[in-house]
Amino acid sequence: MGSRASTLLREEEIEEIKKETGFSHSQITRLYSRFTSLDKGENGTLSREDFQRIPELAINPLGDRIINAFFPEGEDQVNFRGFMRTLAHFRPIEDNEKSRNPTASEPLNSRTNKLLFAFRLYDLDRDDKISRDELLQVLRMMVGVNISDEQLGSIADRTIQEADTNGDSSISFNEFIKVLEKVDVEQKMSIRFLH
Repeated sequence: MGSRASTLLREEEIEEIKKETGFSHSQITRLYSRFTSLDKGENGTLSREDFQRIPELAINPLGDRIINAFFPEGEDQVNFRGFMRTLAHFRPIEDNEKSRNPTASEPLNSRTNKLLFAFRLYDLDRDDKISRDELLQVLRMMVGVNISDEQLGSIADRTIQEADTNGDSSISFNEFIKVLEKVDVEQKMSIRFLH
């Protein structure tokens, strides 16, 4: 337990994380406990392997894409703060946040940031657009071998045809937002964290 004591959260860190993510004090301490239980190396960071031990991610067809979202490009470890920033995208939007200060920066769990997070799951090469090949790869991850390549190609072509308003045969973030404007993203991309 000695190495754990040195990695305990300080009160000022909790306050900073509260401001940045919108999580409550008790949610942060609970998630910190989960973080440390996943930290098999006991070094204050999580690796991809640590995430792969989470059963819900291991069986999720997009598990690898979700895990990758926790790691900044070129990094193979994530600290608690980075872990919390990523989880904040899934925090439900509270009623009092909907009428917040318009000059404040947009919270990580805003509709736009939730959509950007989802968009990045599809934008495999991070070029700010979803190509037919990227869409096919993600669809293949989601449906496995249950649908033929021809059917997947047809779904990808139709999706791009419906979403692509500028004729570049790909889906930009703005086109992605437009396609999902009637979808309740706040509901579909939220996890109820205990208070």
